[in-house]
Order: sequence, then C-alpha cells, then structure tokens
Amino acid sequence: MKKLLSYCALTVATLGMLPSCSDFLDQESPSTYDSQSVYNSVFNTSMRINKIYSGLMQDRTYSQSMSIVWGLNSDVELVDGLGADATNTGNNRGNMNYNASPAWSEISGVWDACYSIIEDCNLVIEGIRNSDLYNSSGTTGEKNYMGAMLGEALTIRAMVYLDLIRYFGDVPMKFESTKQDLSNAYLGKTDRDEIMDELMDQLDEAIELLPWAYDVVGGVQYTTEHATKGYAHALLAQIALTRAGYAIRESGKSGYETASYSDATYPTQRPDAGTRTTLYQRALTHLSAVIKSGRHALNPDFRNEWELLNQLKLDQTYRENIFEIPMGLNVASELGYTVGVRMNGVTTRFGYGNSSGKMKVTAPFFYSFHDGDTRRDVTCSNIQYKEEARPTNEAPEATVTISELLGDNPFSIYVGKWDPRMEGADWLTQNKAMSAKHFTGINCVKMRYSQLLLLYAEVLNELAGPTGSYTGDAGITATEALRQVRARAFTSTAQSSVNEYISKVSTSKESLFEAIVDENAWELAGEGVRKFDLIRWNLLVEKILEFKAQYLDDLASGRYQEKVYYNYTDATNTEVNESSITWFGIPAGKSESDYAGNKSSFGSSKLDDATNKNIYTNLPSISSGLVGAALSPSEINAISVEVKNRYIMPIASTTIAASNGYLKNSYGY
Repeated sequence: MKKLLSYCALTVATLGMLPSCSDFLDQESPSTYDSQSVYNSVFNTSMRINKIYSGLMQDRTYSQSMSIVWGLNSDVELVDGLGADATNTGNNRGNMNYNASPAWSEISGVWDACYSIIEDCNLVIEGIRNSDLYNSSGTTGEKNYMGAMLGEALTIRAMVYLDLIRYFGDVPMKFESTKQDLSNAYLGKTDRDEIMDELMDQLDEAIELLPWAYDVVGGVQYTTEHATKGYAHALLAQIALTRAGYAIRESGKSGYETASYSDATYPTQRPDAGTRTTLYQRALTHLSAVIKSGRHALNPDFRNEWELLNQLKLDQTYRENIFEIPMGLNVASELGYTVGVRMNGVTTRFGYGNSSGKMKVTAPFFYSFHDGDTRRDVTCSNIQYKEEARPTNEAPEATVTISELLGDNPFSIYVGKWDPRMEGADWLTQNKAMSAKHFTGINCVKMRYSQLLLLYAEVLNELAGPTGSYTGDAGITATEALRQVRARAFTSTAQSSVNEYISKVSTSKESLFEAIVDENAWELAGEGVRKFDLIRWNLLVEKILEFKAQYLDDLASGRYQEKVYYNYTDATNTEVNESSITWFGIPAGKSESDYAGNKSSFGSSKLDDATNKNIYTNLPSISSGLVGAALSPSEINAISVEVKNRYIMPIASTTIAASNGYLKNSYGY
C-alpha cells in the first residue's frame, strides 16, 4: 500500500491544535495517554465517544456540507447554481454542477474533517481494545458498555469512510492511530473495494457489540441518536450494495464488467455477476435482520415523521429514523436554514431568516408525483414567507408576515422537509431574538426505515424477482417491501390506486427495479441519498438527461400551467391555502373569479421564445460538467465532456501539496 497526507497537516487544518509538526513530535503519545487515563473508565471513554460525535456536527461534515451540498446534483435535486453560476468553480454552485476544481477550499475542509473523525475513531478503537476493563474476565455492565462504545466507533468510522469513497473514489485507508514517529502518517490511495471489504468485516464485529435502539447497556439507553445495531446492519448492507455497484475507476480491473457508456481512460465498472450475488446475499442478511427485529417501523403519517424531526423530537414509537446524527439547537445544523422552506428576510412571525435554499428540486419532479401522494407537498415547497406592510383592522399599514407562491422558475422549488412552520417553540423563541444565522439543531438522518425497505426490495428483486423468496429473507417479497413504502404515502381511501400501481410494476424484475428507482426519488428526495444510488446503478447521467428531456416535453405538451390560481386560509389573505393551488388547471365548475390570488407558473416559458432563459441558458447549464450540452438520453453518445461519468470530486490542491508526494489527482483533474 502506498502512503497519505500527514496527520500533522490534517490536524492543524481542522482542529488548530498543533502549531507545527515539530511541536507534534514533542507531544506525549496519544495511545499511551489514553490507555492510562481514559479507557479504564466508562465515563472518560464516553467523553472520547462524544468527541467523535462532535466531529459529525461541523460545518464541513454533517451540519452543512455533507448533509446538504455534497449530495448534489441528481435528476431531482439541484444546487442553486444556474447559467454562469453553474461553472463557477470557486463555490459549491460550480462544483456541484460537476465543474469541480481542486482549488475550491471546501474540498480540503471536508477531507480534513473526515480524516480527523477517523483518527478519533482509531484512537478510541485502539484504546478500548487495549483496555483492562474491556478485556476483564466475566460479564459486567461496564464491560458491555465499553463493547458498545467500541461498536459505535467502528460504525461511525465505516460511515465516514463510505462517504469519503462516494465523494473521492479511492482514498487512503488508515485503520490505526498516527504513530509518534509519523511512520504511518503519509499514505497513498487504497482501492475502494479493499476498503469496503474491510469495513464490512468490521461492521460484523460492531453488530455483535451494539445494542438495538432503546436497549440499555451499562445503565445507558441507546437512542436513535447513537449508532446502534440496527444502523450497523443497515450500513453494512449499504456498503455491500455500493461495492456491488458501478463506479468510475482510476484504471480498469480485470474480471469486472465495463458499462456501455464509459471513459476510455477511467472506465465505469462493476464486479462480475458471481461477486455481485455474494454481496447481495450479504446485504439481504443484514436488511432482513432489521426487518425481523421489529425494532423499527414506518410512521404511518409521512408528514408527522418530519414534524418530529423539525421539532427535535425523537420518534420513540416507530423509530423510523434508524440513525440521526445529533446536532443541538443553537449548536449545529443548517437543515431548515440553508435548505428548507423559503424565509425571505426577517419576519415578525418567524424572526431572523434569509434561507438561501442551497438545494432545490424541479418542476418535472413536482409533477411526477401521482395524484394523492402526500409526500409531494412535504417534499416540494412552492411557498415563501416575507414581510409586507398592509392595512389591517388594528392599524393602518401594519407589518405582517405573509406567505406567497414562488415564481415561475422550474428549477428553484424549495425542499419542504425542513420547515420553520414545523419547528418547535424553543427554536422560534430563540430565532425571534436573532440578528444572524441561527443553528436549527435539526438532526441529520443517515438511514430511515423506508430507505431500508427500498434497499431490501432492490436486493430481493435481484436475487428472487418481484414475488419470489430467498434463503435469509425477512418473510416478505420485494413487491411487498415496495408496497409498504408506497402505501404509507397515500390515505386509506386511496389504497386501491396503490395496489393497482404495485400490480402493474411487479410483472417483471426489470419493471420492479424501475419502480424502485422511481420510489427512491419520491420517498428520499433532498436527503442526500439519490445521487449515490444513481451512481451505483449507473443511472446518474441517464436520469439527469431524462429530467432535461422531460422538462422540454412537459412544455411542449402543455402539462404546466401558464398561471396558477389559489385561495387563502384566512380573511386577511396572509396564508396561501396550498391545497387550493390549481397546478393541473382550474377544476370543472370553477372559474378564475373563485380564486383570490394568482401567479405566473412554469408553463409561462415557451419553446419558440429564443430569449427564454430557463430553456436556453439555465437548462443546458445544469450538471454541465457531467452531461455537457446534451438535453436528452438520445444524445448521450454525442456528449463532449472531459471524462465520462466524472461525478468524483478532486482531491484539494492543498491536500496534495501536504502529502509528501504520496497523493495525486486522477480523472483528468
């Protein structure tokens, strides 16, 4: 194995703890210090575990970058960069449109923060393994708690490594703490398959050590804000499916299958059929374990699950969120600020707000939801709140908070899963007193039970088809797993349409897979999931081009309204009644005069208008670094891009400069 950037440089960059490498060499060995004064105390060890979790709360990890920005772009989710902004390599707008640059400062921030967490995990893992308390004979509550904390460190390290692999491809594999002589401080890249194989084996160990959510170990209850047995099972399955999927490679691998659309120098490949089957079987074992445990379930009310999350309440009834990274009000998390329902400036109702809506979803996605799907209006927010002076009964020209419909930009619908209207009283009280950005404390969810069911449906469909059984399954078919996710999204009176849809898509393995791909978008949009699933399915380019073609087809067919009409929920016309919006035209028996408000909508763009910015400037710019100027799948072979399928981020120039020559960029960067 080659060698990585120095941990000294990494630590100085991320923690500001060490002024120079020579000072680092003067420090007492971390392993010596820890083994003597930390890891023979469950309290002290728990403080070291807390330090790992604090690393997950940074801006460059799951408070902002890794929860909001780095999961963009997909076919349904876009960074807020259109036109000229989409090629600006100095910020996330250009980089997430796949016009990435090693000079973008956020890249080194994410890399350094992740390896800092990994280093903390390494120290904890070694400390507990060498602990007299953990290695003592017999079984005690303290010993079991030490084992559970070892399982947490192993699981979080695997989670962070999976995300690093998703972002950068092959990365340095470092499963030991940095030695005092720095002999293991500089490492080069390790093939990601080798890393993932090791991570899966480590998670097998973690699963044996960890409790299920809400079990008590050593007097401590493990909530879903801890890495638990359920999450370790789910994460192992996620890694297995990533390992089985397609990936762009630094060079071709013998025995691997090469995709039809693949770069000549950096091929897109996946393992052979036999290896994939073994990985599917491994994933099935762990997905089935969670389902059969009965410890997690779907909240029957999709909106309520998001209300609980926004209110900083753990779902202790259904435990649908298998693992939430804990944040803390006014401590961390830009969920609900950098992404979420639009707050256009300071308002009397909500207080400080100027939410940038870094992540957007699109008109084709909004219109793709089937009639009656309750997820649409939770996921897609066409509403913004702002302050307006208007006469009222109490005072002339009073300033009040109003809601209004967003405009006609088809690529700028806000993501409504994070919503100040849902957030709790503590947040509201604090936010009204703020004059600057206020951390919401909303947890970053790393796995939901609905996502696990979709993974199960995918795996079992691969192994046994839509309605077949397979050794080690959870006693439900692939079709039934998909049906459970979809049925939750519709009211009890609409279940006949669900059953009709499921029957239609379950006629073949291929049609069920396509339905799973669609359900993945409707269920998980905005949650940092879809881009990476599309990558392993080798559908990222295809689906982005399908979205572009769909938008043009929708304009040509008149699917979008030129103008939509709506009413208000109150007599003073301050709150739009979202259920009244005429997205599909004015209903029979009604006329324009039945509505109090109207707004130009997505159909106002015209294909024959050569000056239309949405069609001729913005649409071609979206994900342009990945798909070039193509606007439909039929143009895929004519795409002119530097490297085909280059979704991988470059390693930062500063990281390479600090690596003593052990690291370099690939993929044409």
